[in-house]
Parts: sequence; C-alpha cells; structure tokens
Amino acid sequence: MAHNSFGYRLVLTTFGESHGAIIGGILDGVPAGIELDTAAIQRQLDRRRPGSSKHVSPRKETDLVRILSGLFEGRTTGMPIGFQIENKDAKSGDYDYLKEAFRPGHADYTYYKKYGHRDYRGGGRSSARETANWVVAGAIARQMIPQVEIHAFTSTIGDITINIPYQETDFSKIDDSPVRCPHPETSAKMEALLDDISRQGDSIGGKITCVVRGVPPGWGEPVFNKLQAQLAKGIFSIPAVKAFEYGTGFCAASMKGSEHNDVLLPGGTTRTNMAGGILGGISNGMDIYFRVGFKPVSTIKKEQESIDIHGNKIILKNRGRHDPCVVPRAVPVVEAVTALVFADFYLQSK
Repeated sequence: MAHNSFGYRLVLTTFGESHGAIIGGILDGVPAGIELDTAAIQRQLDRRRPGSSKHVSPRKETDLVRILSGLFEGRTTGMPIGFQIENKDAKSGDYDYLKEAFRPGHADYTYYKKYGHRDYRGGGRSSARETANWVVAGAIARQMIPQVEIHAFTSTIGDITINIPYQETDFSKIDDSPVRCPHPETSAKMEALLDDISRQGDSIGGKITCVVRGVPPGWGEPVFNKLQAQLAKGIFSIPAVKAFEYGTGFCAASMKGSEHNDVLLPGGTTRTNMAGGILGGISNGMDIYFRVGFKPVSTIKKEQESIDIHGNKIILKNRGRHDPCVVPRAVPVVEAVTALVFADFYLQSK
C-alpha cells in the first residue's frame, strides 16, 4: 500500500510531484447537496501559494484549482470530487546539481534508499508542494462543518513568541500580518528576524497555534482512533513538523492533578480547559487547541557537508527558491488538515 490516502469516512487521495505537470487529488465521502463555494476554496489556496511576500519562496505559481468531478450546478453530488492544480513555474534545471547529491535535512537519502530511484527536482513527492492538495480538500471539508471555527496563526518564530493567551487573540488580524501573527508588535519583530535570517543565507523554525471552536461533545472514537491521535497523524504528515501538543501539552508533566483537573460545571462545560477540549479521545464541547512545532527549512544557502549516491563526501551549496521559514505558509495547511480530521469525525458521528 502506497499510503497516499488519509481519512476514514472522508478520504483524500493525492497525486503529483513538485515539478510534475500537475498535482491533484480525489476527495471521497463528501455528502450530496452541499452548495460548494469554489471562490472560498481558491482563497485558501491563495493564502498558501508561493511568491506572495518577501518572506516566502519567490516561485510564482497561480495555483488555480480546477474541479473535475463531483459537482453539478454548484452542488456536490455525493460522488468523488476530483481536482487538479497546474505547476506553471517549476524550474527543474535548478536541481540538476542534486542528481547524485543528498541534501542534509531532506528526504533525498531516505527516498533513495527505499525506492532506489528518486525525483530530485524540488524533492518530488516529498516536497511541501503536495500540501496545496490538502488545502483544496480542507477548504471543501470546512464547508461540510460550517458550525466549526478553525483559526491557526504563527505564535513563535525563533525565540520571538506571542506572550498572550489565545483567548485574547484577535483572529481577524491573522492575515493582516505578512508572517500571519495576529499581534502587530510581535509580527514586526518576527519580520525583522526573518530579514536578518535571509541576509545570513540561513533559515529558522517556529510554532503555529490552532484553535477549534464549535465542536460538540462526542466527536472521536476510543482507543485507537482518538480525536487527538488522528489529528496528530494529520499534522505530522505536514513536511517539517517536529512536534505536536494539545491542551497543556508538555506543561502537564510538571503539574499536580489538583491543578490540572478541569472542574465540571452544570451543562457539561468546565471551569478551566487544561484538557484542550478532548477527554478519552472524544471532544467535550470546550475549545480544542494545540501547538505545532516546525523545524528550520532544510535548504539553506550556506555551504554544508554531505555525501553523494556513491557514499563520497561532498561540499554542497544549495540553489533554487526556498522560504527562510516555513511557518507563515504552513498556517493554512494546518487549518486544512484540521478541517479534514474534524469533517471526518463529523461523518463518523452521524
């Protein structure tokens, strides 16, 4: 099994490589009769596409999605929704130097060892270009669960962090910031840091916080299909993700039970929300919130030691077009994966 599919009742299968002719997917399980807002799908793609600011890759892709099936007279038919996106600005020649070289931090070596043959142009199937497919599918999934609000934002780049709780965050300001940080003062500091990192020819990591509201109690399954487990699986599928924590996360390890337990109130709400809206793998009706840690972009302009396919030591200096930090463009990707997970559990709950 090639593992190019994700989901149980709502299943996304994708195809394509970074420098192939097209990328695309099939989303199966969308109920019939939904008025699909294709403009909303395109808006989400526009948030993810490269070339949109000085802090992201200058690759100029229009990323116009074409719906191929499963839609008639503006409504979903219940049949699989097929879609595609053309790759228009792939400069494959930029990657000729990687025919026999492995880049540090990339999947070049592991793909070669697994398959014995790899598409070295932009990383092929391992490229974050694949996530454009997920954004399309996630935008469709959001329209299946309009009662659920999903807000992701950049909360950390390097050592610069928003120091206010998410409850005090104005989500309407997320896209006002070039780095998708809704706190203007912190956003300015992050932008200055990225400018400095770019001048150094280096890259840097960061974190995304995501808040999900409007999920009723009861979504999720016990034991091996817990809500947070499927959410973590989807999030860890995103390239460059190194960490996932929900609720109090690692902080819970240093807390007492008397501090961490959420007191139940009449109606089923809780006085606090240390659990992050999930108990026993099932939603409890409170806000679901989590954080995602991203590593620095592996492709940097500094010279690095590496090896080639023959095992010889080499000095590698990367070329091509790359982000100094993946986090700002990953915000809509985190939202899309989250939407796919929750739409899937919505179908499972019916």
